[in-house]
Amino acid sequence: MTYDLIIIGGGPAGVAAGVYAGRKRLKTLLVTPDFGGQSIVSDEIENWIGTPKISGKNLAENLKKHLEIYSGEYVQIKEGEKAQNIEKNGGEFVVTTNADSYTSRTVLIATGSTRRKLTIIGAEDFDNKGISYCASCDGPLFADQDVVVIGGGNAAFESSAQLLAYCKSVTLLNRSEKFRADEITIEKLKQNPKFKIVTNAIPLEIKGDKFVKSIVYENATTKETTELEASAIFVEIGLIPTTSFAQNVLHLNEIGQIPVNPTNQQTEVTGMWAAGDCTDGLYHQNNIAAGDAVKALEDIYMSLHTK
Repeated sequence: MTYDLIIIGGGPAGVAAGVYAGRKRLKTLLVTPDFGGQSIVSDEIENWIGTPKISGKNLAENLKKHLEIYSGEYVQIKEGEKAQNIEKNGGEFVVTTNADSYTSRTVLIATGSTRRKLTIIGAEDFDNKGISYCASCDGPLFADQDVVVIGGGNAAFESSAQLLAYCKSVTLLNRSEKFRADEITIEKLKQNPKFKIVTNAIPLEIKGDKFVKSIVYENATTKETTELEASAIFVEIGLIPTTSFAQNVLHLNEIGQIPVNPTNQQTEVTGMWAAGDCTDGLYHQNNIAAGDAVKALEDIYMSLHTK
């Protein structure tokens, strides 16, 4: 069977495209390991438009339920499958997953990103032994203890907010004077007496025995080193695009993102589109990802119906 469209990804971008594809009656296959994207680890999401507050888990459930309304005749869902390769064969694409291969006239990549790992001395040794990449998952294990968050974006401040609910103190280390987080989020956390920010802090080493005991960082200006005791280190230093499966058919930029035309989300390869955190778009958020995917789907529909 040849589909009109294969969508790869089950986050806000992939599901938004799937819903629109179903409404437009395109024969569509959506392939995803799971639903929800990066936000599934968030306890509270307060900027998903139309919903004042929702957990990442509930958002993932809602996305899946919404897509399932259109499953059947037009939309087929392959949950639990992960894309491994894409090839272009004439005017069609072959998407290979860990379970099967599928053919389609068009492809939309909406696979998002994965968390960037800390690479300093001791980081690998103490991974899952005090170093965590998920505050909502592991934070409760460190109730009434002193912890550190590394990062300066929204994810770092949101993780800090989660940890402040049960940790004795939270110290955020940021490599520069400037933050990438929303001002309202920063100011809200600054009012918490258990929260401390250290700027110009460059992490150098994680120390411990069986578990993390401290982190050593250097002041970027004075070059002075400081060892800060902590029971856990929560890392929020950015994301790596989940795009390696597409490198045989698409040109990726220096950090692995898929370059797209922002007017319609088209890639350099005719018949392929991309949306969300896996692209080189300037801004990456759930609402933006969903909007990009809808834009792409409108363009995909027009492309299929003008050939």
